[in-house]
Amino acid sequence: MNTTTLRRIGIFAGLVILFGAFVGARFLSQQKEPPQRKSGANLIRKVDTLHVYNKSVPATLEIQGELAAFDKIDLFAEVSGTLQSNSRPFKVGTYFPKGSVLIRIDDEEARLALLSQKSSLLNAITQLMPDLKVDYPESFRHWQAYLEQFDPEKPISSFPEPINQQEKYFIASRNLYSQYYSIKSAEERLSKYTLLAPFGGVITQASINSGAVVRAGQKLGELMNTGNYELEATVALRDLKYIKPGSPVSLYSEDIAGQWNGRIKRINDQVDPGTQTVKVFVSVSGEQLREGMYLRGAVEGSNIGEATELPRNLLVNQNSVYVLEDSTLRLQPVQVVRIREEAAIVRGLENFTPILAQPVPGAFDGMKVAVSPGKTSGTQNSRGGAMADE
Repeated sequence: MNTTTLRRIGIFAGLVILFGAFVGARFLSQQKEPPQRKSGANLIRKVDTLHVYNKSVPATLEIQGELAAFDKIDLFAEVSGTLQSNSRPFKVGTYFPKGSVLIRIDDEEARLALLSQKSSLLNAITQLMPDLKVDYPESFRHWQAYLEQFDPEKPISSFPEPINQQEKYFIASRNLYSQYYSIKSAEERLSKYTLLAPFGGVITQASINSGAVVRAGQKLGELMNTGNYELEATVALRDLKYIKPGSPVSLYSEDIAGQWNGRIKRINDQVDPGTQTVKVFVSVSGEQLREGMYLRGAVEGSNIGEATELPRNLLVNQNSVYVLEDSTLRLQPVQVVRIREEAAIVRGLENFTPILAQPVPGAFDGMKVAVSPGKTSGTQNSRGGAMADE
């Protein structure tokens, strides 16, 4: 066979193979059933709905802040002397009940000087008595009784009231009033050698030890009341209208178990220009509380009337929600009164208006939907929101 014949045979064989493949493909395609087209009813999205019911909704505000002791004072020495030992050591962490001795400084020198002043006054009154008996016999009996009860070891008593101006001038001319007030001043200074706890608390700073010499004006330490604390928090200026002094606050810690109840004690009048917030101080007390703890909580504010509380993710563009009208979604504007972390309080929805219970991906105004089987319209919960019934 020559080359031309072989070429013709190859071309013919290729045509036969192509024809056979075409016939086979047509046969196989006729054997496969055509796919069923989905009906329009199957394309409608099924959704869950709930009904709205307006009522008064508590405007709960979430707060957080750091605890600080309400009563905390720095302790300073007003006199000089040697620090004496005490039944309770003046150390950090030591608790002192109210009225107990915090610091006792050696007062022997000041006490003896005071006794000397009282002895001088006693001597002056004794020398006055003969002249008083002659010139003012009606006053002699009162001064004699005062002299008999005079004890240098006890606090000085007030002088008898003068019967007339002549007696008053006579006593003043003997310099008795000057001595009397000098003694009162020395007694007051002597009392400062012993420092008493003004309230029950714990020493949080201590800078002295027993036996050390204390100088007047020296800082001795710091006393903190462990029974009363304040939480300093900030509230947005727009939310300030919902709270007031006395509003209850519920607090908790993320580090330890427990819950504590407090009340707003003070609200600052100054607004932070950078954050537009106002400082709020919450009074709280209880066991396990420590200064410096970080607490979170919620303030029970005033009620918002004729509103409903919805999940925050149902808001569209922060100002609308989807409502259901005759199996069609409609985008309805609402008035957003407050937005919290997971919820929003809104107005503008009529009672029993059906709305979406959950966000629907790809939802749009005019979208056809159907309520899921087994789901019925819901009613509002006790806090003024809405919820679906299954």
